[in-house]
Amino acid sequence: MRDLFLLDPDLVFLNHGSFGACPREVLDAQHRWQIEMERNPVAFLGRRSAALLTEARAALGAEIGARGEDLVFVPNATTGVNAVAQSFPLAPGDEVLASDLEYGACDAAWQHVCAKRSAVYRRVEIPLPYAREEVVERLLAAAGPRTRLIYASHLTSTTALMLPVAELCAAARERGIATLVDGAHAPGQIALDIDAVGADFYVGNCHKWMCAPKGSGFLHARPERQAMLDAPVISWGYAEGSGGHSGFDAYLGRTTFERRMQWQGTRDISAWLAVADAIGFQARHDWPAVRARCHDLAAHALRVLTQRHGLQPIAADGDWAQMVAIPVPAQDPEALRRRLLDESRIEIPVTAHGGRTFVRLSVQGYNTPDDIERLLGAPALR
Repeated sequence: MRDLFLLDPDLVFLNHGSFGACPREVLDAQHRWQIEMERNPVAFLGRRSAALLTEARAALGAEIGARGEDLVFVPNATTGVNAVAQSFPLAPGDEVLASDLEYGACDAAWQHVCAKRSAVYRRVEIPLPYAREEVVERLLAAAGPRTRLIYASHLTSTTALMLPVAELCAAARERGIATLVDGAHAPGQIALDIDAVGADFYVGNCHKWMCAPKGSGFLHARPERQAMLDAPVISWGYAEGSGGHSGFDAYLGRTTFERRMQWQGTRDISAWLAVADAIGFQARHDWPAVRARCHDLAAHALRVLTQRHGLQPIAADGDWAQMVAIPVPAQDPEALRRRLLDESRIEIPVTAHGGRTFVRLSVQGYNTPDDIERLLGAPALR
């Protein structure tokens, strides 16, 4: 499968989790959309894009267990988190609750919004080793009368752990607390059913584990929550009774959610239109079997490295998918990352949490047992 991607053949690429990697045929599909757009940009963007995006959202929804009309495309999950954070009504003294395992950029978004509104962003410690059954109890025990929203990752970035988001969302709903799930790493890495998760808001990336082109993400909102959301850029969807100018149908939408979110000025929508091609690519290559093979390769690396260094895994095998945080002796993470790249031509992140150092291994369909053996044999990890 390596030949189906454009990765440098001299590089052992074990960092799919950061930005993904796109198959050659999916990039070709994106380029075809770009060429079609350039043949008549006015017709493509001004008159055809609304229908094309509706079709693309329907294809995505069918893959991730959601209605297309409850989805909008965004460039990335961080943009989706920001849209929710900047739209959600918070009064002085209100609280947003999160775990201490969240992605730093989105922590920063919530901290910024809460500070501007004199609200509180509070992070609850999730101890390691990870005990999945304690997560909901810890977060709900920390919730108080002013807790308005709980923010949690479906799969965490630094520690690569799957949080019990469906159980968390159900428990929060019983308390009248809204939920936002950050699924940046979920689509394509695990079988996803957003309706079953039950979050008020769910954001995800298609350009990571789904292997779509860069800049393809989505925001899902339950129907009763959609009207409260504002787009990051105010454009024609906010103009009362207007379809924009010159009859451009792209500025229109069947719902307030669609009108506000889908048109935010001129931009290249080809990455979003190619999402269906990425879904088709994975279907043709039996992706459930690919995921299982990748997990097994990652589990082998985890066993070897933890035994070598006399360390314990931070979670059970069922608590992570194709990406795993492997404990290594405490050290400068950036120095170890550079050594792995410079000495062994291995592209892999080294993360830190709670005073621990981890090699965060991502295994994707293009990786082979030889790639894992290169990692295990690297002098920097001996």
